[in-house]
Amino acid sequence: MKKEAYLNKLETLKKWAYAYYVNDNPVATDEEYDVLYHEVLDYETANPSEVAEDSPTKRVGGVVRDEFSKATHIKRMWSMEDVFKTEEVQEWLDRTVKNVGVTPYFCEPKFDGASMNLLYENGKLVRAITRGDGLIGEEVTDNVRTIRSVPLSIDYQGQIEIRGEVVIRKDDFEIINKERKAEGENTFANPRNAAAGSLRQLDSSITAKRRLVFYPWGLGENTLTEANLSEKMDFIYALGFLEPPFVRACNSIEEIEEFYHFLIANRDDIPMMMDGMVIKVDDTVKQEQLGYTVKVPKWMCAYKFPALEKVTKVNAITIQVGRTGVLTPVAEVEPVDLEGAMIARATLHNYDEIERKGLKVGDSVILIRSGDVIPKITKVLADRRTGDEVDIVRPTACPTCNSEVLDEGTLIKCQNMDCPSRVVNSIIHFAKKGSMNIDGLGSRIVEMLVEEGKIKDILDLYTLRFEDIEGMEGFKEKRINKLLEAINDSKGTTLAKLLSAMGIEHIGAVAGKSIALEFGLGIVDVNEEQLEAIDGIGLEMATSFVEFMRVNREFVLKLFDKIEPMVEEKVEAVENPFKDKTVVLTGTMSVGRGVVKEMMEKLGAKVSGSVSKKTDFLIHGEDAGSKYDKAVKLGVVTLTEEAMREII
Repeated sequence: MKKEAYLNKLETLKKWAYAYYVNDNPVATDEEYDVLYHEVLDYETANPSEVAEDSPTKRVGGVVRDEFSKATHIKRMWSMEDVFKTEEVQEWLDRTVKNVGVTPYFCEPKFDGASMNLLYENGKLVRAITRGDGLIGEEVTDNVRTIRSVPLSIDYQGQIEIRGEVVIRKDDFEIINKERKAEGENTFANPRNAAAGSLRQLDSSITAKRRLVFYPWGLGENTLTEANLSEKMDFIYALGFLEPPFVRACNSIEEIEEFYHFLIANRDDIPMMMDGMVIKVDDTVKQEQLGYTVKVPKWMCAYKFPALEKVTKVNAITIQVGRTGVLTPVAEVEPVDLEGAMIARATLHNYDEIERKGLKVGDSVILIRSGDVIPKITKVLADRRTGDEVDIVRPTACPTCNSEVLDEGTLIKCQNMDCPSRVVNSIIHFAKKGSMNIDGLGSRIVEMLVEEGKIKDILDLYTLRFEDIEGMEGFKEKRINKLLEAINDSKGTTLAKLLSAMGIEHIGAVAGKSIALEFGLGIVDVNEEQLEAIDGIGLEMATSFVEFMRVNREFVLKLFDKIEPMVEEKVEAVENPFKDKTVVLTGTMSVGRGVVKEMMEKLGAKVSGSVSKKTDFLIHGEDAGSKYDKAVKLGVVTLTEEAMREII
């Protein structure tokens, strides 16, 4: 085959693929498609330097990464303000009219998936980035290239960011879960989780098998000249992107409500999971006039659907043990379908809630789920009881390690740091920034080390050797040495930081520092009375700390031997305007807020994370948000970072 014939066959293959995967209207049989596909593939295999960038053969994946790199959006990806009632929609409309006058609105379904930003340059897809924190996300281009509804090339030569939602259709979701169940793998909880998990596969060939679909809903960087967003989106659809099944231009609350209820009535027939409807000011000039808050655009909102309810039966109560040892009861229920998600478990938060609801095993209950909210039991149908129901008893021992638990009423806790249920999350907390700050020891690495038996608790980190890690997936010599060096560098940290890293319930950085300064390495033997004598330490904190040290005394002493923490001397702060005052920090400062926090603490200030009537000063940098607004409302003294430094 000559190159000209290859290019002609390639164009035909692309048209057939588009008709099948995007239009859902095949124009060739599967056999015809397969024959043509392999003809194209054979030519590309023989002529690798001539493979077209947008060839359908590139959709199968095969790139395997060690990890995902971070990438920056050219223009920020925003969250959305949520509204739930007609009155709240009207309030939102009134605000837009007040600021920009009467304006048309553009409404469309809000699909429940994973937000994605596609960057095209000179007609080619060059980067795909997850939403992340809105400024920086994970670069998943290799995986997104496998999504059939994402064009690899478009008829547009400028730089453009196309935003949208990666989803899995409900029917495909059921197929995927059946396949996973047949292969002995865990099934996905819902289509949104399946979509997000599929995008984060290190092996792009796995993503290629997941039947992902991309629906665009907006733009970032672009030079399109259309006056309205809906017109710009029509241009995007014309480039080869999928169009939502329904969109509507609305000019009044009545028209918005009509479309909203139309979507609710048809939600079962729409192939994708929806959790609401998006309302946008259509005029792009008026969008910019309305502007943004710290978190959301003022020109768009999400009108969320009502929560879905189903009646089901509680079959059992299981207990989850969290990082800090908190025991959380979970209701195992008769599986019910809620908007495409098969729900078999519901959170109960704590045993006090079980007692308040009067819940028993065997009870019929009302289960509710709304959007991203975890399914929960809202009501026990006691009138349906048969007499066979069983009371739920508060646990007295950890279900994993059988250690005696500390029952504080609302919270029941396992204090054993060696408890297998706590190990992975306790190590992740121990290593994270703000604790021991062990660079390179992220959550996935910790999981791998524990799964492969390289470590079984925090202490094992300090006996890791090069040969223990050598040969593990993604670990080359340089990376292994860097990780071991970071672990070693964590030795000699302050006792206060080590205390914070242990994850003791109710003991944060401020309390940990106070206790470390007061008792030094003798903290393992302090009693509640001694702790309560420290300003800011109450009975609940003291009880938790003493119980933790009782259960983990030998473990903590071994940590002291390994890490040799530095015991800081208690120094009385000189008189200054911040001594014994409660200070809150917010906004972006010239140095990290941790540096400013330490500076304030050395001056004798108590640094709090939230503003209240007891706050004496709010010190702020650039982009101060809700904390600043609350401080002004409460009459708290506000200082810029520069003013604070002048006072010092």
